Amino acid sequence: MATDKSFIDFVLEQLRGLDGITCRRMMGEYIIYHHSKIAACVCDNRLLVKPVEAAFSMMPSAHLEPPYAGAKDMLLVDDLDDKRFLIELFEAMYPELPEPKPKKTKR
Repeated sequence: MATDKSFIDFVLEQLRGLDGITCRRMMGEYIIYHHSKIAACVCDNRLLVKPVEAAFSMMPSAHLEPPYAGAKDMLLVDDLDDKRFLIELFEAMYPELPEPKPKKTKR
């Protein structure tokens, strides 16, 4: 099941007060970037964030789930209605997110 356009629009609206948020569609699902670092996936109308220490500490009862079959587990964000919490979550996670991999140069 692919993510509904209205769901990703809602998530992005909740993050609108945060600088550097971009989104890219991939195979019917979405990747959310924070200043070019992968921060979250939106899959099957679920927001899943990278499992970094800041996310664990802000959501101690969050469940680890794979965004799709065969993927590494990520933390499921249950409370999407609290805009301030989502922004604080992404801000807290940013320093712990891995740097983007360098793009391969074409010959």
